[in-house]
Amino acid sequence: MGPGARIAPKLPGGRGPALAPLRNAQYRWLFASNMAFFYAMQGQMIVRLLIVWELTQDKAMLGYTSFAVAVPMVLISPFGGVIADRLDRRNLILFGQSFLAVNEIVLLTLLLTGMLQFWHLVVGAFLMGCTFPVIMPSRMAIVVRIVGRDTLGSAMALTAGGMNAMRIVAPAAAGFLVAPLGIGGTYAIGVALYVIAALAMLGVKRVPPPLTGVTEPLIEDIREGVRYMRSHSTVMVLMVFGLLPMFLAMPFQTLLVVFADEVWAVGERGFGMLQGMAGFGGMLGAFAIARRGERPARLRLMMVSVIAFSSFLLLFAGSPSFWIALPLILAANVFAGMFQVLNNTAIQLLVPEEVRGRISGFLMMSFGLTPLGTLPMSLLAEEVGAPVAVATASALVLVGAIVWYLLSPVLRGIDSVLTESARAPDGTAAKVAMEAAAR
Repeated sequence: MGPGARIAPKLPGGRGPALAPLRNAQYRWLFASNMAFFYAMQGQMIVRLLIVWELTQDKAMLGYTSFAVAVPMVLISPFGGVIADRLDRRNLILFGQSFLAVNEIVLLTLLLTGMLQFWHLVVGAFLMGCTFPVIMPSRMAIVVRIVGRDTLGSAMALTAGGMNAMRIVAPAAAGFLVAPLGIGGTYAIGVALYVIAALAMLGVKRVPPPLTGVTEPLIEDIREGVRYMRSHSTVMVLMVFGLLPMFLAMPFQTLLVVFADEVWAVGERGFGMLQGMAGFGGMLGAFAIARRGERPARLRLMMVSVIAFSSFLLLFAGSPSFWIALPLILAANVFAGMFQVLNNTAIQLLVPEEVRGRISGFLMMSFGLTPLGTLPMSLLAEEVGAPVAVATASALVLVGAIVWYLLSPVLRGIDSVLTESARAPDGTAAKVAMEAAAR
């Protein structure tokens, strides 16, 4: 465990491990910042998709907007991870969130003056994609320094659950507020929440970065992170495994507006309901892992989760009814939330503090693949329809997960690797266990 780490105490009165991280004041401030930030992000995202669809009525334009976010996320994420290891992570989050607030203020001004055009949204999305790689690796890496390893799984699950909760609250609130306040007023609330998110980070104490006095170029630190992953193939295997649903299937969320409008003709209210059910499912899945605590035997649950996610999403794509589709998308996202938390926590448990920011940066690249995957899915939807596009992606995830499990002895030995890593937090035991599993 790195210097400055804080171990969250056990909850009194026999309460379970799920809420233990909230006993840590620093984590509470971080959690509050996360909730304000992700509410603003989810709310603006919904309004932005509606604006793009109304301006263009073109499925491909939805994909291009998300593509504009994805490209800088993928390209800049490794540098964001290096910076997260070299500089104060709290200050990086403050800077990034402040920049995002300015970006959103510009878009709001264009919207209120009637000057907003599609290309403005693309540029704003691109700048957002440039900022996320600075914020998100720091957000992921700082959790361990705040709560320590003992409650890391619960802390990450709470964070993921809160993020998914915002996927329920933000779309519902945006849909409710657009009528009385208009799109401009709804957007203004999102801008205010970006500011609140930045201010909440002031409650998190500064923690010295793990790398100080480093003079080598950033690219050399990136190479070191790559060398670490190459010599610790367990981390690499987990990251690639996590890419399957993130790149192939999770982009289905961008097409929900198409399902609502063209497939079931339920309009903006139906779109909000689909988004809300997806977010509620993700929240339930993440909180289920938080309640589970730090118990071992993660692999079986990971496999069950990814297979169930792709299966329910396949059924959702073929649903003949909007009302049948709602519980299907709920179930799909319950298992998607479980898989993501299990996968991300396993990676964070394996890596040592001195490379945590860089590995989080590479992990952020995988998150960038979700919006990157929206372009091929949107183009496919333009040709064959949204249901066929989502069904195809779901089938690819289902087959890919099973094949990856059968072909990867490293993945099948992940539980023993995590057990060894828990006994030797510096990560050396993880490498030994991985090599034994590979043999």
